[in-house]
Amino acid sequence: MDLKVKIRDKFLQNPVGTASGTYGYGEEYGELIDINKLGAIFTKAVTVLPREGNPLPRLTETPYGMINSIGLANGGVDGFLSKKVPFLNSVKNCAMIINVAGSTEDEYSNVIKMIDHVDSVWGYEINISCPNVKTGGLAFGTDPIQVERLTSTLRKLTNKPVIMKLTPNVTDITTVAVACEAGGADAISCINTVMGMKIDIHKKQPSIYQKTGGLSGPAIKPVGVAAVYRVTKKVSIPVIGLGGIMNADDAIEYLLAGASAIQVGTANFIDPNTPITVLEGIKDYMINNGLTKISDFHNFIL
Repeated sequence: MDLKVKIRDKFLQNPVGTASGTYGYGEEYGELIDINKLGAIFTKAVTVLPREGNPLPRLTETPYGMINSIGLANGGVDGFLSKKVPFLNSVKNCAMIINVAGSTEDEYSNVIKMIDHVDSVWGYEINISCPNVKTGGLAFGTDPIQVERLTSTLRKLTNKPVIMKLTPNVTDITTVAVACEAGGADAISCINTVMGMKIDIHKKQPSIYQKTGGLSGPAIKPVGVAAVYRVTKKVSIPVIGLGGIMNADDAIEYLLAGASAIQVGTANFIDPNTPITVLEGIKDYMINNGLTKISDFHNFIL
């Protein structure tokens, strides 16, 4: 059984990763599970300067997931290099993929320029749900022209894999995916959170300070699966599926829809061992269905 997934000229040892913002930088979960069994950890976002994030409250549960508006809280590049890289250097088998965020193209570029020398950085996942302050605050990921330009700019800065993370809050996600590929992206993460809101009817106020936030968890899985299916029909680069994966069956849906790898997110807050159980479930399914490699999943749903 071959579980490897190729992105650019590198390989993930298996298709199971952890979604950005749900697993820290890996160290936070290192005492709970053997992270070297994972294919990848997609880290919490890194920005040029430290960010405190949005005011509290910034997370609330819903019946089928949660809504967050964390605001990309992180220690900035300097904090990443001094406090997080020593742990990254200790990881042997799991790919450490850094989620990069910014409000301008220069901010994205500077993050990569400042950390690209770190050998333990396997690659980058670019969060294009961030607002572009130069165009009135609309997210980079809503405009295919901006997406292609940003992707092309970042592609020239590194020889490591560049993975673009798409927002579902667009009219047609496939046009953005095509722009990513045209700009030189090596893979696509599909999808980020869906815009949502929860109101406390007793306080008569929104449940989080920013009023609206990103909905994740089981409620968005059908949206994510459909997006992955549609995107894989339009691009030739690998697609990484995420959104509402709570168990192996959920992950297998994404793989059958065309995903080459998956990320577990919200489920990590319930059980940090979920990515490992998902991986074991994928293996069992492959054995029971006579599949020998991940691409075999893609032979059924046309």
